[in-house]
Amino acid sequence: MRRFEDLIAWQLAYQLQQEVFAFSSNNPAVRDSRLCDQIRECTRSAASNIAEGFGRFAPREFARFLRIAVGSLHESKNHLRDALDRGYLSPSEHERLERLALRAIKANVRLQAYLRHCDPPTS
Repeated sequence: MRRFEDLIAWQLAYQLQQEVFAFSSNNPAVRDSRLCDQIRECTRSAASNIAEGFGRFAPREFARFLRIAVGSLHESKNHLRDALDRGYLSPSEHERLERLALRAIKANVRLQAYLRHCDPPTS
């Protein structure tokens, strides 16, 4: 991989970010600025941490940033549940976005596992 944009983990996190920004820019969600700010920030954080970790050029550091991204994706799932409970998302929209978040989490976890095999053990 030459660019972070080529990583499936980043692509899924970025897609989730774009879709969250779309739903949170419309009524009724847009009126809940606190929730919108929180869910936008954690989805943005996930994609950003993947990109930053990739730029560190060290498997161990990259894996650390991926773990942070996974935490942000789990936080996103929590906010998606809140958006469902408040009626900002339909059950089908929530399910679709939650599945996207889960796919992003799994892709990050698989990439972390791969990176463990790339990093030479320390003595």
